Amino acid sequence: MREIGLGVLASLFFAVTFILNRSMELSGGSWMWSASLRYFFMVPFLLAIVLFRGGLKPLFVEMKNQPIPWFSWSFVAFVLFYAPITFAAAYAPGWLISGTFQLSIVAGVLLAPLFVLTLQTSEGMRKVRQHIPLISLVISMVILIGIVLIQLPHINEVSITTLLLGTIPVVIAAFAYPLGNRKMMEVCGGRLDTFSRVLGMTLATIPFWILLAIYAFWTVGLPSGSQIFQSFVIGISSGVIATTLFFTATDRVRDHQGKLAAVEATQSMQILFVIVGEMMLLGLPLPDPVALWGIIIIIIGLFSHSFYTKIIKEKQASRSVV
Repeated sequence: MREIGLGVLASLFFAVTFILNRSMELSGGSWMWSASLRYFFMVPFLLAIVLFRGGLKPLFVEMKNQPIPWFSWSFVAFVLFYAPITFAAAYAPGWLISGTFQLSIVAGVLLAPLFVLTLQTSEGMRKVRQHIPLISLVISMVILIGIVLIQLPHINEVSITTLLLGTIPVVIAAFAYPLGNRKMMEVCGGRLDTFSRVLGMTLATIPFWILLAIYAFWTVGLPSGSQIFQSFVIGISSGVIATTLFFTATDRVRDHQGKLAAVEATQSMQILFVIVGEMMLLGLPLPDPVALWGIIIIIIGLFSHSFYTKIIKEKQASRSVV
């Protein structure tokens, strides 16, 4: 499925976030600057893209028509996602944060009953509450087992304080990201392209990032040149490229919970990319055999999701022919 390919590619660019956030914290950078600078750097690039595509006016019309949903769900998707991620980086290594964030795979599946799908029936338009796709949930749980196996060899290396401060904020982020993304897809209803939607969500949260930056300046001073550069890289790689790729993939399958779960499960690849990145940039050793088994299980889980969504697609095609 093409959407799974987009999701895997997005996870590669998302991995930069976990590696560089940890790098900035190790060099003394504040998590508040790491969080706010990312979104500041996203605005000009997204603005240029949306202007070039002629999507600025439709975006502002959408935001004007539904200001409260735009601001509230953008806050959930971006602020409650990224602020906890950067905060946790001050207390835990990238592999722990990235691994914990993979709870979003299961969270996305469990959130299905919060959404309503409008269907055309013989009696007219009918709203149907979505159900948890059990097969997708089982496959996602298998992937989660692989992630736990990757984590196990490192558990003894972290203290209880590190474990709590490095995981609880990330658990919040793991539920906030899929919830905010899915709700914003519902709000937009396919009327905006992905670039416009990401720009609108970024603009909606800029007031918060400005306040956070002011507080950071007041308490810790200006960011270093290194932190500005690394935040710039994160803004382009994770903020613009990864987010638009991932949102494009989820937009395409937003009406089918099983396929949506498969796309969200591709984010499990982040931990693999983070492990390789931290080995190359931060000097972490090669994972031990238990962790390697975890990697194999994750790959098997992703192939299972891809196979399952292919079966669903073939069934839908046969029904349309009949």
